[in-house]
Amino acid sequence: AGSYENQVRSEARLTVLFPLAIALIFLLIYLQFRRVSTTLMIFSGVAVAMAGGFIFLWLYGQPWFLNATPFGVDLRALFQVRTVNMSVAVWGGFIALGGIATDDGVLLATYLKQRVTEETPTSVEGVHQLTLEAGERRLRPCLMTTATTLLALLPVITSTGRGADMMVPMALPLVGGMVIELMTLFVVPVLYALGEEVRLG
Repeated sequence: AGSYENQVRSEARLTVLFPLAIALIFLLIYLQFRRVSTTLMIFSGVAVAMAGGFIFLWLYGQPWFLNATPFGVDLRALFQVRTVNMSVAVWGGFIALGGIATDDGVLLATYLKQRVTEETPTSVEGVHQLTLEAGERRLRPCLMTTATTLLALLPVITSTGRGADMMVPMALPLVGGMVIELMTLFVVPVLYALGEEVRLG
């Protein structure tokens, strides 16, 4: 009974903390760029990453997911694949994902803003050229950011010691979200270019 009451209290706090955390992330991005449109473009990465987190949790509940034994290693046992319930730990992982998921978008948008300020495009072709250049120049840093995050989480999702029952569900949304979040490498530049095209008229 005590554990259940504790869970209910935690879930009640999360209904306040989760929207508050998302709002704070939005505010911090806005303070960086001072434009709601740019902030919304970057924030689209949060929605994409959250979807990736939910997809990964769904995959963990499927009997065919990671059902392989390369070199005699059972991947389902190694990564502890099982149905994951929506606990406080999982929602904690989603809150952390909300903060990390904006990294690539901020990186891309910052460089795009710098390039547009330095070399103000006067045509749609100019906007496209700057967008392609920014995407190519920031591709490697974005991939490195995502790769380091995923590599750091590998020991967590394979852990079996004390506290693993809390840490593994917390890390799963982060892993799934960061994999899908790579879509922002395409989404943010396209949306930024669209905004610049609209400003050109």
